[in-house]
Amino acid sequence: MENLIERDKKTILIVDDEQPIIDILVYNLQKEGYETLEANDGITAVDIALEKKPDLILLDIMLPKMDGLSVCKRIRHTLNVPILMLTAKDEEIDKILGLELGADDYVTKPFSVRELMARIKANLRKADITSNVISEENRKQEDNTNKIIVGDLSLDLDKFEVRVKNEVMDLTLREFEVLKYLASQPGQVVTRETLLEKVWGYEYYGDIRTVDVTVRRIREKIEKDTSNPKILITKRGVGYYIAS
Repeated sequence: MENLIERDKKTILIVDDEQPIIDILVYNLQKEGYETLEANDGITAVDIALEKKPDLILLDIMLPKMDGLSVCKRIRHTLNVPILMLTAKDEEIDKILGLELGADDYVTKPFSVRELMARIKANLRKADITSNVISEENRKQEDNTNKIIVGDLSLDLDKFEVRVKNEVMDLTLREFEVLKYLASQPGQVVTRETLLEKVWGYEYYGDIRTVDVTVRRIREKIEKDTSNPKILITKRGVGYYIAS
């Protein structure tokens, strides 16, 4: 029984060049029942991530040997685990760039440990739900394919595949989840707050900007002209919807 419990523990990789930050995070994460891995530079982080395959990664932007944005990009080629960027810099460009390279969210230093723990739990919970859905869908027969089709947009929920005019689009899991949520209710405007809660799992914490950046990434992949979108539409001051 003990071995089973140990195997069920979630592992979190902490990447930061400031050892006091790592120590604080290790203490709090282990207190919450998580296993922890540590890396003080970008190259070590990539090596550990690819070898150990943690369940979630806390990744600082300012790192020696390889910066956090490059680490994020490298890891994303192989792993689809939640990545939370930690940044001491307040420039918007760093935060947005981190999301565009595949990070799921960011937390600005100095951060509240309570807020960070809430975000970690929300991301792990969402990853678990998605993983269970994939496992369940994979058991279905091929002829029982579950699809959402709205105009030129087609989502295959069994294969986690998006097509526009029958051309396959390469979306991340998070982007797929956003598109799926919107496409399941075409024509209905969904607020950023609702998307943050339903897709990211954040009820109290989370930056609305995260939603905007993710939508922008989706548009760059599925729209012919991002300045004049025909599929994923903005309702100014309210939210987003899929054109029905």
